[in-house]
Amino acid sequence: MVFVKEENAIEPETCIIKHEEPETCVIKHEEPETGRTKHEKQDGLMKVKEERQDLNEVEEKHQDQKDAEEQSVNYSETERSCSQSSIQITDVKRPFSCSQCGNTFKHKRSLVYHTLVHAGIKPFSCSQCGKSFTQKKQLNDHVLVHSPEKPFSCSQCGNTFTRKANLKSHIIIHSGEKPFSCSQCGNTFTCKGSLKNHMLIHAGIKPFVCAQCGKSFVQKGHLKIHLVTHSSKKPFTCSECGRSFTQRNQLNDHVYSHSTTKPFSCSQCGKCFSLEKKLNEHVRIHASQKPFICLQCGNSFTRKASLNNHLIIHTGKKPFSCSECGNTFKRKGCLKNHMLIHAGIKRFTCAQCGKTFTQKGHLNVHLITHSTEKPFTCSQCGNTFKRKECLRSHMLIHTGKKLFTCSV
Repeated sequence: MVFVKEENAIEPETCIIKHEEPETCVIKHEEPETGRTKHEKQDGLMKVKEERQDLNEVEEKHQDQKDAEEQSVNYSETERSCSQSSIQITDVKRPFSCSQCGNTFKHKRSLVYHTLVHAGIKPFSCSQCGKSFTQKKQLNDHVLVHSPEKPFSCSQCGNTFTRKANLKSHIIIHSGEKPFSCSQCGNTFTCKGSLKNHMLIHAGIKPFVCAQCGKSFVQKGHLKIHLVTHSSKKPFTCSECGRSFTQRNQLNDHVYSHSTTKPFSCSQCGKCFSLEKKLNEHVRIHASQKPFICLQCGNSFTRKASLNNHLIIHTGKKPFSCSECGNTFKRKGCLKNHMLIHAGIKRFTCAQCGKTFTQKGHLNVHLITHSTEKPFTCSQCGNTFKRKECLRSHMLIHTGKKLFTCSV
């Protein structure tokens, strides 16, 4: 039991909570001598008890009202949409500083709660999943995860959110504004928090490490996504074709493949895409941009996914094996295409001659035979070829290389 003691009933200014200056409020209570150790007194860490919750809630409510009056309205609509950390408050003193990390706070109470982080104390626990938090506000935000209700809806796209702050952050996506810019590379972001996470890349800091393979990540969310790759689970399934995916965003991208609507078209060649990011990837082909470079051989690629597929070549591993003939492959996609041969499935048909193929790439190569164009030209003799592979073979004549030797 915690006792609240007033120094004098006639002198209300010495009462527990001074409403004029909430940041200097003093909580007085009597404790037995054995109630706390000397070390705990020096650290000034509070043990949050059940009996004090009502008092804390009253104090917090009063403090929040004061904070709302003190906040300046001198920030733009864009900044207001970001997290509280990005809100610019003018002329606010932050006299309370953390001795361990240097963070400053406006109120002493905020500093006290912050010290719990360094001490590893998380007194507020979720009754549903047991997850614990240093602050009650964090617990309140977390509890919404267990609720199926998402009362905050976006008026433009219909997406719903459990918290109003998440809706505000989402709305910036529709505006297209990215007010936060990286001073080192020029990348822009919608929220200040995203910029802070991005700065860790330049600093080379990757604090989140996968326990299974040792790969490290800048953000905890990226680590969680990566952990799914070690699992055989694919919880996200397409309702139209039954294909399953490890990540929700992969499913979302896949769903567009079933849609006949392709609103994003290339201004140079007219090719249409269902997703804007696919168009952006395509545009790099015309610009000859290949920003993703292999550090081992120097090959560059227009897409990060292409680089990742290429890196498998350097490992020499072929982990995917055909159960029927024993052939091994570096990629799962190659194995799937190979299995079509055993199944006798040839999905891709030439519209001109009716010949069928198991892979689209084989059909594309075949279509060149029907064309009179020879876009690949030898720089030394001027000979032209329909395929790049034919040009490469031709170049050996000029170099004098003879790769094939008779063993007899």
